[in-house]
Formats: sequence, structure tokens, C-alpha cells
Amino acid sequence: MHGNGAMGQGEFRYRPVPGWGVLDESTPVKNCHALVQDREGHIILLTDHTANNVIIYDRSGRLVHKWGTDLPGAHGLTIVTEIGCEVLYMTCTATGRVRKTTTDGRILQEWGWPEHTGKYAKAADYMPAWTLHHPNGDFFVLDGYGRDYVVHYGADGAFKAIFGGAEGGIGHWGPHGGIMDTWSAPEPTLLIAMCDQQHLLRVSVTGEKLQRVEMPGGNPRMFHRHQGHLYCPHIGDNWPADYDSRGYVSVLDEKSLRVVANIGGTPPVYRDGVLQPMQHQEEFFVHPHDVVVDASDGSLYVAQAASKATYPLKLERV
Repeated sequence: MHGNGAMGQGEFRYRPVPGWGVLDESTPVKNCHALVQDREGHIILLTDHTANNVIIYDRSGRLVHKWGTDLPGAHGLTIVTEIGCEVLYMTCTATGRVRKTTTDGRILQEWGWPEHTGKYAKAADYMPAWTLHHPNGDFFVLDGYGRDYVVHYGADGAFKAIFGGAEGGIGHWGPHGGIMDTWSAPEPTLLIAMCDQQHLLRVSVTGEKLQRVEMPGGNPRMFHRHQGHLYCPHIGDNWPADYDSRGYVSVLDEKSLRVVANIGGTPPVYRDGVLQPMQHQEEFFVHPHDVVVDASDGSLYVAQAASKATYPLKLERV
């Protein structure tokens, strides 16, 4: 790492906090896939280990609570406030389920494969990766590991529409994670991390393609918005061509979608407005899959997949 152990560039420089979040064998992880922070400041981790799919930490990295034993493909996690209460939406690629729960694990609602749409020959073809949430309560399920459709549900949980897929021009291994863009235009749009396609894709709530932003040398998995920026973990350099590459975290200006820093990666370079290929620079991250920025002090928490069961990482802002 660079001097004083910090990674990143400009105002986006971070130093790892050794040992944060490391627990004992009674609370195992397999792949750490997703993170959110609740209003109390707890860090909620989703892992695909069925001893405890959900692990809740305090900000110092101590275990607060754990629950969940039936999501072997636990993958995406979103925290949403509904009628004043925080609820979790999680996806399971192995069982093809989207589940809404309380933060302590009580199941409120669940959605299976959208058989009635005729887009899926069998339940196993549907492998939901993440959910994106509209301010009006509607939500969109990204089928990032199945048939690359986006399934739209109303605030009441009823099916509304399906778009994307091969016929909608959505490439396979594309719609992995993302965020509902509520800040750049009057009408919200879906900003999707098209992971193995190495770009960001903006679509309307009806599936119209509006913008494509290349992310060469990356593999964008998710976005976390914080103070005018989007934090985007790349699971690897040019993944999936190189499954052994380590990855890094990009910071983007939320309006221009230009990369302003790469944490653990090479500084972003634009030539004639075109982003040049990026790659990891530090031998630190191992397949970062999701990131959350602490609302109180700007620290980063990073969940890593395919990282030999490592616990989440914390990095303090320098």
C-alpha cells in the first residue's frame, strides 16, 4: 500500500482497520455477498452460510445478533423504510426467492419465480440477484443469474411487468445489482451494474435503455450512494476472463458518472472523455462484492465473495 497504509486517490483515501468483524467458528461465513446499515448504525451482513445467513454487527465489529438458516444462495440485500419501519429485501439465487423481513428476521412477504409470465421454462431458470426500490414503494427484481429479466412489482407486492432479457437486449450475466436514481431527473430510473458486461446501464421503469457508461477493466457489482458519490465494488479486473484477479472499489460522481477515485485500484484516467482500462493496484481486496459507507463517519465496509470465507472489511477514511 501507499504511504501510511492508505489506499485511493485525492479525498477518497482509506486505511484498513485490522481484525474488524472477525468472529469465531460459531458464527461462520462462506461468501459475504451484501451489506446495509440500519438507522441505529448496525452493519447487517448477508452471507450464504446457512448456519447464519444474516449477521448483525455494531460499528466496532462486535456481534449483535444473527439469524437465518434457509437461504443457501443468499445474494442481494436492500434496506427500505416502509410505513416508518425498516425492512430488509433479500434474494436467494439457489431457491429463486425474494424475501421481505423485519431486521430481526420475521418473514413479512415472499415472492417465487414469475411462472405466469411465460418467460421461464422452470423455476430453476430464475435466479434473482438484487432488488431496486422506487420512492413510490414499487420494486424491481434483477434476475442477474438466470434469464436477465427485470421483474417489476407494485408497492402491494403484486406483479406489474417484466422486461429485459435477451429479447430486450440485456446481455447475459448482466443485471447484477444497482440503485434507483432519484437525483438526476424528475422521474426515477434504474441504474444497473452490468457486471460481466463491464458497464453501467440506465433504463426507465418500463425498460427503455437511456444511457450506457463503460467500466473497462472492472466488473461492477453494486452501488452505494453517499454524499454526492456512488461507491461501486469491482469483483475483479476483467472478470470473468481472470477469476484470480483481486478487484477494487470505484468512486463515481453521482451526476456525471465519471470515476473520481479507485480504492485499491489504479487512478482513473480519461482520454478524450473515454475512461481507460482500470485494474487493481493493491494486493488487498479479494473479490469485493458489496460496499456500504458509514453514515456517521464515512468509513467503508466491504463484503467479499469467493474470498475463502473472510469476514467483512472495514476501512477508515484518512
